[in-house]
Amino acid sequence: MTEMTVPAQPAAANAGKQAQDLYTAWLGAMPNLAQQAQSYWTDAMQRSVLFLDVLRQRGNERNERLQDLAPHVLSFDFEPLIDGRTLERPVNYSLIRIVPPKGWEIDENKRPFIVFDPRAGHGPGIGGMKQDSEIGVALKAGHPCYFVTFLPNPVPGQTIEDVCRAEAHFIAQVGALHSHADGKPALIGNCQAGWQIMMTSALRPDLTGPLLLAGAPLSYWAGVRGKNPLRYLGGAMGGTWLTSLSGDLGHGLFDGALLVSNFENMNPSNTLWKKNYNVYSRIDTEGPRFLEFERWWGTPVLLNAGEIQYITDNLFVGNRLSQGAIHDSAGRRIDLRNITSPIVVFCSWGDDITPPQQAMGWVLDLYEDDEALATGGQTIIYSMHQSIGHLGIFVSASVANKEHEEFTRSMDLIDVLPPGLYEAVFIEKDENLANPELADGKYVLRFEHRTLEDLRQLGGNDEADERRFATVARLSEINQGLYRTYASPLVRAFASEAGADMLRNLHPYRLRYELFSDKNPFMQGVAQLAEKVRAERKPVAEDNVFLALQDTISAQITTTLDMYRDLRDMAEENFFVHMYGQPLLQTLVGLRADHVLAKRRIGRDIARESAVAKRNEHLATRMAEGGSLEAVVRAMLYIGRSQELRAADERAFAILRELRHQVPADERLSLYRFKEVVQEQHMILQLNEELAVLDLPQLLPRDPAERAADLDAVRRTVTAAGALEGEAAQRMARIEALFGSAPLELAATVKEHV
Repeated sequence: MTEMTVPAQPAAANAGKQAQDLYTAWLGAMPNLAQQAQSYWTDAMQRSVLFLDVLRQRGNERNERLQDLAPHVLSFDFEPLIDGRTLERPVNYSLIRIVPPKGWEIDENKRPFIVFDPRAGHGPGIGGMKQDSEIGVALKAGHPCYFVTFLPNPVPGQTIEDVCRAEAHFIAQVGALHSHADGKPALIGNCQAGWQIMMTSALRPDLTGPLLLAGAPLSYWAGVRGKNPLRYLGGAMGGTWLTSLSGDLGHGLFDGALLVSNFENMNPSNTLWKKNYNVYSRIDTEGPRFLEFERWWGTPVLLNAGEIQYITDNLFVGNRLSQGAIHDSAGRRIDLRNITSPIVVFCSWGDDITPPQQAMGWVLDLYEDDEALATGGQTIIYSMHQSIGHLGIFVSASVANKEHEEFTRSMDLIDVLPPGLYEAVFIEKDENLANPELADGKYVLRFEHRTLEDLRQLGGNDEADERRFATVARLSEINQGLYRTYASPLVRAFASEAGADMLRNLHPYRLRYELFSDKNPFMQGVAQLAEKVRAERKPVAEDNVFLALQDTISAQITTTLDMYRDLRDMAEENFFVHMYGQPLLQTLVGLRADHVLAKRRIGRDIARESAVAKRNEHLATRMAEGGSLEAVVRAMLYIGRSQELRAADERAFAILRELRHQVPADERLSLYRFKEVVQEQHMILQLNEELAVLDLPQLLPRDPAERAADLDAVRRTVTAAGALEGEAAQRMARIEALFGSAPLELAATVKEHV
């Protein structure tokens, strides 16, 4: 999670043009060069004082926040509901209910949303730091909204499994509070919280509604050469033994500042220069935005050493979650295939922390082919932004007002989608769009069918790369064993709580806040000087040649640091490839002796396969059972399976919602029951599409008027996105013939084909 990233400037590509423009500007400025120099000097000195004052404010705010019991950056009021420290297995997590701002109306009959923020070094609140945020979008749409927060310090002894248990308890509580709502709670998991709610949902699939994973890494080894260097970090350190060392030196605690520093190191030009220069060069306007972000960025939290060790062993290096190789304390395998709710994955090509391969690679680990995914009853939707950075996925107003808003509004549609893999496509409304009034907002959300091959096309590791990562995993186990056996007892003997506190306070990440605060005697008087500067502020003219020179120098510094980053990343990758690709090393760790693939796909589950076979046998006997609802749903799904469609459109769902609301409330079908019908009819079509269509007439009512009404519902729904063409039109014509036939003709038709 790189810091508040400033948009990159193409300094290297434009260096020649910048130099030419600067030279031309200098020629034009020669007559009044001395005046421009004096003006620039005054402005530069004033900006320096004001920038120093902004850093002082940042340090003071951080020091004040350290005194808070539960610091956060939520911009919404809230009511505490459950303190995780009171649970049977206490944790430092809590459940709170978000209080909507005055004038925002909440419909208690709508499904509730629960937002989970990452505990990956930073404090909580980024999911609701602004009005235009994940929390804000849910509230604006009228949904009750809850937030899972956490304290800076963990409860002694708490584990990741304890946190998952607590989250399950929170979800169950929200579900009980909204038992009358039309749908189970929708969960939003940001970054690290994404894989955590996946684990929780795999253990308690009965509790959750749709899951939205925003920038959540579940396949840490996935990626492509030359673009995703963070995945090599475990290899560069020789495994996870350094995590154990950090926990021992921390006297049983792991400092979140270490995680944050790793994120910062990924983009040195932004960390060391661009972020601060952006504030300095725009000091009259940029200070508040900078301080707002630093309130969240500047207060790293602590984790138990056991928690971070679990994460690094099972996820960062082991990559064990997507392989079904993690078990809870009761011996139950945490199998992501147990999740029955739809999973929405939102990622970005501009995310250097969680690239699309790491956000989506777990799907390929779980399922061998598309049929396995569909028969497993899993619905997975993905959306890939073209440029937004990691943090922008959670906090960008543009993302909140497009992707998150559309996903929130369409969550009921997502919940009833037939099993399969889909890509979310956002269609901007224009005069050529059919029935735009059926979709709220500026976009129409469409879920288009995709295959696992589409995910493979994203790029990834070949077998040699997988063997290298497997070598790292085995070497990590060896190094971890050596450290635990021989070094850890000695380190623990010398470590103390006072020493751990001193190490944390001396960490450069914390020192930079401490040094630029009123605690530093040398900062005394900066506030008064800044007030005087503001009163006498004289900004330099934008066409000042010295200002242009300043920007040129800044661009060159950025370019140099970017070159350093690229060379460093290249060196790390080359080291990884050559070091862990050595046949001798692979043999020494026992990898080449087992004659199996380095990447182990999740194992077969006989109980699951038996349940699927039994379900299919049952469905085969129900092809001719049901009524109008089953007939309408089967007809719509049959038409939707055509090559031209193979998509779900929110306009079609708007028609279904309209038809549903035409039924009296006491007779209205629940969303849960409708989802059951959709899932069942989809599976029936999967078993034998032709026979399912031939049996369709037996589900229809005998009254011609009722059949006509059912046919109209089908027609309105499938044409909501526009007129049908090709195979879709042919399928619609076949459905019209079946629905329009007389009952005796229907029976004869069925007999003829049996």
